[in-house]
Amino acid sequence: MIEVLRAGALTTVQDQGRPGWAHLGVPRSGALDPAALRLANRLVGNPEHAAGLEITLTGCVLRFGRAVTVALTGAAVDVLVECRPAEYSPGGRPAGRRPSDASSGVERRPGDTGRPLSLPAGATLRIGPAHTGVRSWLAVSGGIAVAPVLGSRATDTLSGLGPPPLRDGDRLPLGATTGPPAPVDLTVTPAVPAGLRLTLRPGPRQDWFTPAALDLLLRTAYAISPASNRVGARLVGAALPRAVAGELPSEGLVLGAVQVPPDGQPLIFLADHPTTGGYPVIGVVEDVTPLAQARPATTVTFHGPQR
Repeated sequence: MIEVLRAGALTTVQDQGRPGWAHLGVPRSGALDPAALRLANRLVGNPEHAAGLEITLTGCVLRFGRAVTVALTGAAVDVLVECRPAEYSPGGRPAGRRPSDASSGVERRPGDTGRPLSLPAGATLRIGPAHTGVRSWLAVSGGIAVAPVLGSRATDTLSGLGPPPLRDGDRLPLGATTGPPAPVDLTVTPAVPAGLRLTLRPGPRQDWFTPAALDLLLRTAYAISPASNRVGARLVGAALPRAVAGELPSEGLVLGAVQVPPDGQPLIFLADHPTTGGYPVIGVVEDVTPLAQARPATTVTFHGPQR
């Protein structure tokens, strides 16, 4: 078991999501940066589809009931391991007791993101607030073994499918370890850019907007709103004028759809997006992964696909 001592602002169980159920109104969900979770799983010897934790902004504190290997990817955070000094070994290497350890009940040692860490039973892992970016992904050897729903263990914050967001005192089951940790010392964490430039493809309701609207969208900068979450990234900037009044009957939505509510402020749908909606979609963002680390006020600009 993993015992959640401090859950933080929003920590959820995530895997690669549940694709293929949109016809039943179920979005894909899953990690906002699927590649980051896959990397964490490879570092601890898990299959890439194993469930881990997505940790948002403020970090969390976890205690492990058995010996495990863990790895953290994503945002730059401070990592601290607390355990009995004779038992802890970073990177899976044996660690001997130092003379100074004998009089100490608990030893605290820093860890690294992008590196497998071997922890003994009873160890506590403290993951601090993000220095840059927003989200981190934690993989644990064996994976988080909560009951799957429609083939996935992912928490969907919109529909409520999967386990609820973690709370202090929760306990999470672990699966059986399937492989050794990766033989690496450290992986490189990409820097979080100060601004994002996203590729935008035409949407199905582009004709519901004036020609000036698309020009505004492609030539002006927007900022990430504090109201953003796993459902969507809300943008603040130039309002997009409509050419057609009224609203649509609900129609299908996809990951990356840029929907425009009546206030004219665009909204980019992310992993927990609804599968239908009635506001017109002016375009679709080709890759929403960079938005996983975009803090409020981050600048966003759009450009058309390169030919």
